[in-house]
Amino acid sequence: MEETLSGRVAIVTGGSRGIGQAIVLKLVSAGASVVIGGISDTSRTHSLVLEAGGSEVRLLSIKTDVTKVEEVNRLVKSTIDHFGKVDVLVNNAGINRDALLLRMKDDDWDAVLDTNLKGAFLCTRAVLVHMVRSRWGRIVNISSVVGLIGNPGQANYSAAKAGLIGLTKTTAREVASRGITVNAVAPGFIDTDMTRGLSDQVKERLQGLIPQKRFGTPEDVAHVVAFLTSPKSSYITGQVVGVNGGMFMA
Repeated sequence: MEETLSGRVAIVTGGSRGIGQAIVLKLVSAGASVVIGGISDTSRTHSLVLEAGGSEVRLLSIKTDVTKVEEVNRLVKSTIDHFGKVDVLVNNAGINRDALLLRMKDDDWDAVLDTNLKGAFLCTRAVLVHMVRSRWGRIVNISSVVGLIGNPGQANYSAAKAGLIGLTKTTAREVASRGITVNAVAPGFIDTDMTRGLSDQVKERLQGLIPQKRFGTPEDVAHVVAFLTSPKSSYITGQVVGVNGGMFMA
């Protein structure tokens, strides 16, 4: 991939594995300096960046709980202190605590909404101050196909991912005149640690719902994110891009 993000600085939350890790690798390969914000160990991501020919100089990890405003503000401040600016934000941090609605615990509802939705709000608010000042920015929220169609046993996760879509569209309208685009990517079933833990029977049933008859890869999502964070996507904002093999067609 050509270096369409050369000189740009990106923050990716939840970039230690799966989709987040693939996004980090793609943005580095596109020329960006990347700051990973999250609570998980990022050493494997750093190793993969080096193996792919990336530079450790352009990669920084800052331990961050995105549900805590003081830690989010520290993440953004540390990014600016280290790299001088912030141009791109990818809100990818997320968790799941699945249960049928009648059996769902209050703590599990709160934990998922706080991480998956409030975390994106806090990070977005923190970076917008700087993006508005520079009159350029790219924000991508990682939603999900279940935020569009729902999924039994995931009321909290579906609600959070649907909320991200509303956050995306409203923020896009508020900052469009400042050279900032805000979009969402809604992956379908992607081959990650979460889906690998499913039984063969469940996998077969889910693949039957997908016209392409396969799960996606983290790289499938990362390619779309890289485009939406690049200058080439300057006239795309407030959109939800599905990466789901045809499982849901709006």
